[in-house]
Amino acid sequence: MTYITPDYIFEVSWEVCNKIGGIYTVLSTRAKTLQNLVDDRLIFIGPDVWTENECPFFIETKTPLTHWQQIAEHEGLKVRIGRWDIPGQPVAVLVNFQPLFEKKNYLYTKIWEWYKVESDQAFGDYDESCIFSYASALVIESLYRYINGENKKVVAHFNEWTTGMGALYIKETLPKIATVFTTHATSIGRSIAGNNRSLYDDLKHYNGDQMSWELNMRAKHSLEKQTAHHVDCFTTVSDITAVECEELLDKAVDIVTPNGFEHDFVPKTGHYKSKRDHARNVLANVVEKLTGSRPKENAFFVATGGRYEFKNKGIDLFVDSLARLKEDRENKREVCAFILVPAHMFAPRKELADRLNGSDKSTNPLHEPFITHWLHYPGNDPIINQMKWLGLKNEPTDKVKIIFVPIYLTGQDSIFHETYYDLLIGMDATVFPSYYEPWGYTPLESIAFSIPTITTSLAGFGIWAEKQTGSSDIESGVAVIKRSDHNQTEVSRLICENLKKLINLPDKKINEIRNNALQLSAEADWAHFIKYYQEAYSIALQKTLREN
Repeated sequence: MTYITPDYIFEVSWEVCNKIGGIYTVLSTRAKTLQNLVDDRLIFIGPDVWTENECPFFIETKTPLTHWQQIAEHEGLKVRIGRWDIPGQPVAVLVNFQPLFEKKNYLYTKIWEWYKVESDQAFGDYDESCIFSYASALVIESLYRYINGENKKVVAHFNEWTTGMGALYIKETLPKIATVFTTHATSIGRSIAGNNRSLYDDLKHYNGDQMSWELNMRAKHSLEKQTAHHVDCFTTVSDITAVECEELLDKAVDIVTPNGFEHDFVPKTGHYKSKRDHARNVLANVVEKLTGSRPKENAFFVATGGRYEFKNKGIDLFVDSLARLKEDRENKREVCAFILVPAHMFAPRKELADRLNGSDKSTNPLHEPFITHWLHYPGNDPIINQMKWLGLKNEPTDKVKIIFVPIYLTGQDSIFHETYYDLLIGMDATVFPSYYEPWGYTPLESIAFSIPTITTSLAGFGIWAEKQTGSSDIESGVAVIKRSDHNQTEVSRLICENLKKLINLPDKKINEIRNNALQLSAEADWAHFIKYYQEAYSIALQKTLREN
């Protein structure tokens, strides 16, 4: 297929140089492959939210846009220019959007007049997201003039409802810019699932507008829906979410753009074993200092992770399956499970840090030996409450121990001093039994590190993996458990059974499964998936060329 290649790509996301969730992984792993198409004419725009600490993902330095910075400042835009510290180090612009809050009412009025977006019932993160995306649109508008964009093929790509206001502003004021909007999960679909409604059985009976009233989602839903309807190309990340978009946003996507991965994040063969051994030692040390019991050399390490959505991410079923495994008499092997899910954390545990750095030689179990960082309101935390209700206490004699790590692992957590990837490599398996998961980056990351994973048929990645391998068995590298609105008990049981299978297999078979996982991950390399973005850009550019 012949694509129209953009001269410039501006990509806007709340997660540019701002690690929050899966969108960060999408953009940061795709960047290098996109640069092969347009080099430094790929420009990421993110929020400058770093007031107390310097952004650990941003390098402020000279770029091709350095001369533009003075122009931007003259126009009243507060920006920092540099490079995103990821493979490829693409150009990044961080915009301070706070001064634009005074224009909020003007902006909301205009977007209502142009596109009938209902902002009057806004609350939560709506205002902040909209002002950031408006500021990003002003940055694009200024850069468009600076590069003489009238004579170039320019694409502006906006990610998630949080950037919809900017997409609509560009569509209205600079119609020659080809606009692309990707919803990584519909706001109303996520809300329906998170409110314990049956999303899949009843999907065809839901009206998105009506549900937005019921769930107090009017502003977000209205913005997302109107953006989907009016941009030049509307995309989502999986077939399962494409169906959701058509039902809840009343708009079919123009193309599905599945999420790939860049293997530059994975250690090369010569370093893999040493990195894995180091990770297992770090994990074992934390378990020992918390529980007073050192894991055996052959202990089975398993983890889940991602955003803290207790039901949607299947965290509840992961914990439940571990309680089953703890009581299973057939399992003779020690299991150490890690829940790597950021929560409302306020401080690392000093007594744990002291033990890890050697200043405290105590060997008795710590109080509450299942958490690495203190939470603000532990009595209200669903993970802790479920663990206690199921009797998961991490006593020295327990053959299953669970460690809750409620912080983003960037290497600066004061306990592990390692990134998520640095610890992932030490696992024997991962589990992501999602109920609502448009794609599912965490299981893809897992198999890229040769770690077999368990996911579900409600995850976009799970559907893709089963289609690729023709199997739902863990021996393919990915176990895909059939999940529905109502079979939670069965899913929990099957997670337990899959873990038992891995625990009891001989090393030779485990190595085959790890190799199968790695081979499957290669099929999701961005080198294979970038064509979907090229097509999305072409669709948008063709439309703008026809209309202008």
